[in-house]
Amino acid sequence: MCLTRKIIHQSKNGIITYCDKSNIFQVLYNNLCFELFEWELEALKEYLFNLDTDYWENQLKCTATHRKIPLSVGTKHFIILLSKMELKEFKALLTLKAEEVDLIAYRDIDYRSIEN
Repeated sequence: MCLTRKIIHQSKNGIITYCDKSNIFQVLYNNLCFELFEWELEALKEYLFNLDTDYWENQLKCTATHRKIPLSVGTKHFIILLSKMELKEFKALLTLKAEEVDLIAYRDIDYRSIEN
């Protein structure tokens, strides 16, 4: 554990920190934690930006989960599934850009209003 971590970038659901002593980036996103050297971080970015999200959403459209975009980690037996919005935020976190906020229409709000 590095006590001198510096925050590089932060989003609603994630944070990237860097340790000078170990030269390791720590990427925390939702419940995922990656500890990566710079070259590994760049490889992760390249992998994410080359994913064909439309292809995977079409391939996995019949699955029970709303997360349809697979991220293969290490071996064939360990796959992380992300939704399109999660992937978009994760990419924004890794590119050190602020996430664009999409405005929703009133008909997209799905809750019952209770007046007191």
